[in-house]
Order: sequence, then structure tokens, then C-alpha cells
Amino acid sequence: MDLIPLPRVAVFHEEGRRYAFGPEPVLTAGPGAEGVARWLRRELGAATGWNLPDGGGAGGRGTRGDIRLAVDPAVGAGAGGGAEGPAAEAYRLDVGADGVELTGASAAGLFRGAQTLRQLLGPDAYRRAPVAGREWSLPYAGIVDAPRFGWRGLMLDVARHFMPKDGVLRYIDLLAAHKLNVLHLHLTDDQGWRIEIKRHPRLTEVGAWRARSRWGHRASPLWDDTPHGGFYTQDDIREIVAYAAERHVRVVPEIDVPGHAQAAIAAYPELGNTDVVDTAALGVWDDWGVNPNVLAPTEAVLRFYEGVFEEVLELFPAEVSPFVHVGGDECPKEQWKASGVAQARIAELGVDGEDGLQSWFIRHFDGWLAQRGRRLIGWDEILEGGLAPGAAVSSWRGYGGGIAAAEAGHDVVMCPEQQVYLDHRQAAGEDEPVPIGYVRSLEDVYRFEPVPPALSAEAAAHVLGAQANVWTEVMEHRGRVDYQVFPRLAAFAEAVWSWQPAPAERDFARFEERLAAHYGRLDALGVEYRPPGGPLPWQRRPGLLGRPIEGAPPNV
Repeated sequence: MDLIPLPRVAVFHEEGRRYAFGPEPVLTAGPGAEGVARWLRRELGAATGWNLPDGGGAGGRGTRGDIRLAVDPAVGAGAGGGAEGPAAEAYRLDVGADGVELTGASAAGLFRGAQTLRQLLGPDAYRRAPVAGREWSLPYAGIVDAPRFGWRGLMLDVARHFMPKDGVLRYIDLLAAHKLNVLHLHLTDDQGWRIEIKRHPRLTEVGAWRARSRWGHRASPLWDDTPHGGFYTQDDIREIVAYAAERHVRVVPEIDVPGHAQAAIAAYPELGNTDVVDTAALGVWDDWGVNPNVLAPTEAVLRFYEGVFEEVLELFPAEVSPFVHVGGDECPKEQWKASGVAQARIAELGVDGEDGLQSWFIRHFDGWLAQRGRRLIGWDEILEGGLAPGAAVSSWRGYGGGIAAAEAGHDVVMCPEQQVYLDHRQAAGEDEPVPIGYVRSLEDVYRFEPVPPALSAEAAAHVLGAQANVWTEVMEHRGRVDYQVFPRLAAFAEAVWSWQPAPAERDFARFEERLAAHYGRLDALGVEYRPPGGPLPWQRRPGLLGRPIEGAPPNV
């Protein structure tokens, strides 16, 4: 069958026998399966018109019901990763003459199995209302499955171009449909602050809005003079987190320090290097690139951001969001070099220049978060100047930072820009909209390998998994995000879920065959993906300047 991502073991009845559902199937859920049952009744009920009444009993084998759900930790035996790792997401799906039996090692594993069940029902199972005349059946099958990695994520940049709440909820559903389990929300940057902080209201009153936006890459001479902005209220965030938790998706909030901070400085000028720059004259940045306006290294700034993080931790409970991302990347040092305040702080702390000052900033919040039961994660620049033992690294500049971090005993999420930045163009053709970076084709992403061969076995155990990153400078609305993300996210999902051979040995031709059926699911979900033949006329951006990089990307 055309399942994506590919299961570990899938055996289908050689004679093609199928279990046909009647007009009113029964669903039975055992202890721990109630949440998945509720999700199935809502989602499958919308597509099929079924009520899926409760058949009673304990779920599992011997219980009445067309669909029987159960949780049994023994299903994860041999899957690896421990109770909180991949083993917890293992499941077994059996379809035969007595209906469907779905068992997960945990509620999360059961939910992953429910995604496979939905795929087997066909593309119409993803619709929001029944298609007239549709009959529902499943092939007789036995599927045993578990993921390779425990961190399978997507980083969504909502700071450069704001994505309204309903769009974020939709992307959580799209992640869940592909068995991905982490949504990394890039909530703050120079171009916008997207989360309500009640003790600092100007962060959204001022920082969430910019007067205009560069139209295209930062070298483009064109501007969109429509003011742009938006933010999530605290109740919006609570809804997003709860919605994700029901689908067993972690949400990792990112609050950038000490760089990428002009939106915050525009709202509160005292956060900037006031002895070097007239920070009161700064607005929310309307351009792209690396901004020189960074936070001042003062105790007052630390207290301000501690207040921000206190509210963030309340909104993102530890059981859903154990990690908090602090950015830490692309922090120009020119203002600190010119600032008497910064130089005095370097002397006071005895750190190694401006790089040491950045490390001091990150270490402060690492300790602060650890005291509150959270783990800091940041982009690989946080390795510069030394890193606290519990911190984890998002390796974006290539594999190198991740290799160094893992060999030093730090946990790593691999997201090298040369491999899995989905804002990079998908083909070399002139019709590709706003072409950025290297060509990263569907096949390139399918052959992505999160664990580089240079890693020792001990260090490889520190690779938590991987995520694809989507920076939205040139993605002005949801359709543009869809185009850049899909169908490559399906290839990425298989790279991080499925137990695959070495990249060069992977069967991409067979993946393309399975993807042909998957396009029907994406159509039913309303995803505006890039068609196999290239962009449709309305997906193009003729004449809009990008920044294509020619040749194969370096493996660094």
C-alpha cells in the first residue's frame, strides 16, 4: 500500500481481501485510548458520516467493535529509545475478518497508528464532509511500526510573516498526518514579536507591527507598503499547545536572545545599546538579513527577559514543551565593541571578549531554565564560548556544529541548512517563485541522513532527531508556505521516521510511486503543494528577485 512514511513491517493479504465497514461501525477504546478514540470519532466521523458508537468492553482482542483500540507498552519492546523515546510511539495494526485491532505502546503510539489507519482508508478519509456514494473498507494487513528518531520536527517562522492561529492549528494537523511530533515556533525576531507578554504590553502593541516589507530577497528593489503584523494572545497560545498535545505534538517556543531583537528594542528602547545607538528612533525592522541592533548585556535586560520567559513557561507546560529555544544565532558584535557599557561588563565578568559575552548571555538563561525544570536549546552558535552541560543544540550551519556538540556530550537536533531548509528552492527552473539558496529537490530531502558517518556510536546516541526549517521572509501567505513545504515534508517525514538504508541506496522511485497516492490526501486536506511538473501559474512570482546559489551544497 501507499503508506508514507514507510512502516517497519507491513504485510498485506496476498489475495487482496478487505474488511468492509457497514453503515454504522462500532469503536471500542480500552484504558488510555480514550483521547485517540475521541480524535477518530471527530476526524473520521466528519469524513465518513459515522458516529462510531462505543461498543463497550476493554478494547483489544476479543472485544466487540469494528475498530478496537488498546494501549499495551509491550508493543514497544525492541523498538529502542526507552519509555520516552521511539519505543513509546510504537504501534501494531491488524485488519482481518473481525475488523481492526490497533494497539499502541502508549497513547502517542496509538495515535501514530491511527494515522496509518486513516491513510489506508483512502484520500476521502481526510475530507471534512462525506463524499456521496463512498463505501469504506480496509485491506487485510498486519503492520508493526515504530519511529527511528524521537524528535521529528518542523520549524515554522511566524515572525517574518505572521501566520494566524488557525493556520498554525492546520500545520499541527499536517505534522500529525505525517507522524511528525515537534512544532518549533519561531515567535520573535527583528521583523515582529508574535506572543503576548502581559507585563510588557508594548512588545505586541508596538513590536508586532511593521510599516512595510521587502518584496523578495533583501537585494530586491521592491517593497510591499501594506503594514504587516499580528500576534497570538495568551489564550491563543494555550489553545495551540492544547491542540498539539491532543495530537501528541510538542511545541517548542523560540524567544531570540541576544540578537534578532530589533522588534523588542523598538518596543522598549532601553533594551538596546543606548550608548551607541539612538534606540528610541528604531522601529520594527522592515527588511531581511542580519540586523546589527542587539540586546545590551545588562542586568536590567536579563530581568526583562526573565519576566518574558516566566510567562512563556506558564503558557508552554513542561509536559508538552520541555525544551525552550533561545535562538543565540547571528548576533553581530559591532555595537558591543563600541559600547562602554558592554566593555565594562566584559571586564567585570572576565569573559573572552564579545564572544564570551554572548556565551554569558546564553549560560545565564540555561541555568535559569534548568532551575525551573526546562532544557535550553539554541542554534549552533551557542557552542561558541562554551556551553552548559544540559543545553541542546540545533545544528543549522551544517553538520559540523552538531558533530562537535554530540562529541562533547550535548544532545543535538540536526537541521543543516544545506539539506533541510525548505525555504530553499525545489528546482533550478526560472518559474520557481523567489528562488532562495541551493536546489533541494524532493529526492535530495528524501536522501537526508540525520546521523553523519563521522559520529562515533556514543556521540550518535546524542542525536535526538532532526527537523526541517521554514524561514518565511519570502513567503507572504499560507499558500506560499505550503508550496515550499510540500511535498518535501513527506520525504523528510520518511527520512526521520522510517528505518532506511544508506541515502544512496534508498528506493526513491518507489517513494515517488507512493507519493502519487499521497497527493490525493494533500488535495483533500487543501494543501497547495508544488506539483511534480513545477509551479502552477498562480504559484509563480515572475521577476521577483531571489538569491539562488548554484551547484551542489557543501557537506559541512
